[in-house]
Amino acid sequence: MDRKCCSLWPMQALNRAPQADSLPSFCAADSVTVRCDRTLANDRVSVEIRPGEVVALLGENGAGKSTLLHTLYGLVKPTSGVIRYHGQVVRPTPERAIAAGIGLIHQHFLLVPTLTVAENIVLGKEPRRLGFWVDRKRAQEQVEELGERHGLPVSPDRLVSELSVGEAQRVEILKALYRGARLLLLDEPTAVLTPGEAARLLSTLRALLDESSEPDRALLIVTHKLDEVLQVADRAVVMRQGRIVEEFQRSEFSAQAMARAMVGREVFSLRRPSSDLRTEQPVRAVPLRVRDLVVSRAGVDWVRGVSLDVPSGQIVGIAGVAGNGQSELVESLSGLLSAKSGQVVLCGDDVTTQDVKARAQRGLAVVPEDRQRHGLVLDMSLCENLLLGHETELSYGPGRQLLDWTKLRGLAAEVLPEAEVRPADPEALARTLSGGNQQKVVLARALAMAKSLPKVLIAAQPTRGVDIGAIETIHKTLLAAKEAGCAILLLSAELSELQALCDRILVMYRGKLVASLDNDPQSPVSREQLGELMAGVGTTVES
Repeated sequence: MDRKCCSLWPMQALNRAPQADSLPSFCAADSVTVRCDRTLANDRVSVEIRPGEVVALLGENGAGKSTLLHTLYGLVKPTSGVIRYHGQVVRPTPERAIAAGIGLIHQHFLLVPTLTVAENIVLGKEPRRLGFWVDRKRAQEQVEELGERHGLPVSPDRLVSELSVGEAQRVEILKALYRGARLLLLDEPTAVLTPGEAARLLSTLRALLDESSEPDRALLIVTHKLDEVLQVADRAVVMRQGRIVEEFQRSEFSAQAMARAMVGREVFSLRRPSSDLRTEQPVRAVPLRVRDLVVSRAGVDWVRGVSLDVPSGQIVGIAGVAGNGQSELVESLSGLLSAKSGQVVLCGDDVTTQDVKARAQRGLAVVPEDRQRHGLVLDMSLCENLLLGHETELSYGPGRQLLDWTKLRGLAAEVLPEAEVRPADPEALARTLSGGNQQKVVLARALAMAKSLPKVLIAAQPTRGVDIGAIETIHKTLLAAKEAGCAILLLSAELSELQALCDRILVMYRGKLVASLDNDPQSPVSREQLGELMAGVGTTVES
């Protein structure tokens, strides 16, 4: 095995792993079956997590991994089977799980945006003064100390609504640690983090197990990133279609074998066709031009003088640590957030002051950063979600006020299977789909529901929290749109994704574009170079 895989792996962890076999399980499921409506989410699943070990739970979106975590934590009631905490049969509830030292870190955060970081973390377990008043100063001090101790620094007095996605992830983890969790159930903990942040988090999580001489902590991590399994896991359990299909001990780890077990077939990494960037390239139309764009929120300039061009038939990527203005840039280009100054030219027209609808009519489509908050209406059907933004095209009658439901359902029946959405049922509610399948619906609406391919696609974090099978499908879709002439602006925290797909990579730091790098498939921009630029190394950007 490549030694680089073990860069975050302390030797004491490797030596301790066999001792866990003789310890009683921290938490276990015995032949657990869970039915959600007509779906068999978990089918006779048996798994246990012992103190002192990291168990990775792998599988495609929809394989039943999150359902299993929610069942262990007591959010979902099993149809049959038994759950045990510390060897004792229990009827799990969140309260009993917390009392047993079990914490769940959700993939989609459960934070109150109008409260501060400290208020969210201590909510329900607030420190008191005189036995009655909430001691806010002490709460802030406790949260600050907790973050520093575990390498997850946050500002306790900031509102959660002002945090980047990566910062919100830290708050969720600290919330569980504040309540004394000894077993952490983590659902895609690094899905929203940059490589550097992910590496630090994995190191921190591993350190939680190794800081004590006795193995009294454990981790169960759902992840789609096989390199993370190679870095920190003692065991890898693979689920497919609700069942556990294979289990790997650390000595048996193989990224290829685990990927094959997850998907049930060989998985191939897609890359854009090679082109020699040194030779003369054809002159391309540039449907998206941005000049000197400044975007403010709450009195702070998050985007500071950004200028960029996105030509037809190319993918231009933006790399950057979360919180450096990428979200504000996407919202401004989409028409959701007004620019303070600067210019946005779309297909030859100045749309700087135009709204979302006007920009969509000019040929702009957007895959938003958060599919659940901004991409879908979860309690609407897939058919209804595909309609959003395309109402005019699918309406008729005087003033086009009547929806053509027959045409809509027919389109949905074509689009969903082509996008490899599972289940491809137009009447299924969006919330019943896995994260990867929800993302496929958002992408299908952006690219396949219009009369013609959009001129410009802005794709923000299109594979965040998505399994390797869905990543393959999404990458294939983006490359096909590029080849058909669409201009694509891709914002991603996955450096490997930017390297594989982009013709050019821009780096954003403190609201400015600090680098523009040509990215040839034969000699892609290095992760090290991108990482240094993302961290501001060699830049002269002022705060």
